[in-house]
Amino acid sequence: MEPLQDYKLYLKKSQSLIALLLMVFGMALLSDKFFTVTNMWNVTRQISVNVCISVGMTLVILTGGIDLSVGSVLALSGAVAAGLLKNGIELPMFNLWIRYTFLGAVLGAIFVGSALGFFNGFVITKFKVPPFVATLAMLTIARGFTMLWTKGFPITGLGETFAFMGTGWLLGIPAPVWICAVMVAASMVLTRKTRFGRYIYAVGGNEQAAKLSGLNVNRIKMWVYIMSGALAAVGGLITTARLDSAQPNAGMGYELDSIAAVVIGGTSLSGGKGSVLGTVLGALIIGVLNNGLVLLDVSPFWQLSIKGFVILLAVAIDKFNVKEK
Repeated sequence: MEPLQDYKLYLKKSQSLIALLLMVFGMALLSDKFFTVTNMWNVTRQISVNVCISVGMTLVILTGGIDLSVGSVLALSGAVAAGLLKNGIELPMFNLWIRYTFLGAVLGAIFVGSALGFFNGFVITKFKVPPFVATLAMLTIARGFTMLWTKGFPITGLGETFAFMGTGWLLGIPAPVWICAVMVAASMVLTRKTRFGRYIYAVGGNEQAAKLSGLNVNRIKMWVYIMSGALAAVGGLITTARLDSAQPNAGMGYELDSIAAVVIGGTSLSGGKGSVLGTVLGALIIGVLNNGLVLLDVSPFWQLSIKGFVILLAVAIDKFNVKEK
């Protein structure tokens, strides 16, 4: 019986990879445009933003939380970077105009994303507001701030240096893929090789036991929401750079793609189980699905429905695996 159990365990661990390979094979059969070098790079560029925000979402979900604000945080962070770079900050009271460099604008965006993540964590840990409610409120707050910052109009003409983050190539690989790879590598080291990474799994596995063992659960939760906000900001920078424009409605619906990638990648919604690498595979599955449906000229309305069914199937599989244990 042991070889059979080992085989089942191997299949369970590899189900995301198997699903991805089957999907790639199926799309390649259905469309001769799918399995081309140009389209493969296109897919990797398209998923780079989702990978960044999904890695942050993974850290949050591993602690048993959720972050529904990532799409709005992405939009506000990208808009702040564009605004700082294009217009700077004017302080009429002091007859002062502060101009920002490329690096200053990037750091400003990441600071904004981290600050919003800090606010999420603070409300959740200090006021005991459920993560779903707190981050849903932040979704609306950040979207409102984005509209106020941009006055409802896109901020365009950001220059070649900024655009390089979204459209440039380095050593034959798109710049967004490099940025995404760095974020993934850093997060994998964090979760696999550091004490803090073990603490994240401990909090998600059994929060009460983690408290009794002396872990500062609130601090751990605060940090994962800060990292989720910072990674959403990185996604916002890539999105804004790709378009050479900060759109007020950027990132709408991205939280759904992010949660889908995390769950499809094998991270349990109840926390304590999952991996960053699994999330990357989940994001690839979502990216291949989106790309394939477009190439097959499937109606956008059907695309939304199909994506919803895929999310539902992934959650059902997750619950089945939990019950089986």
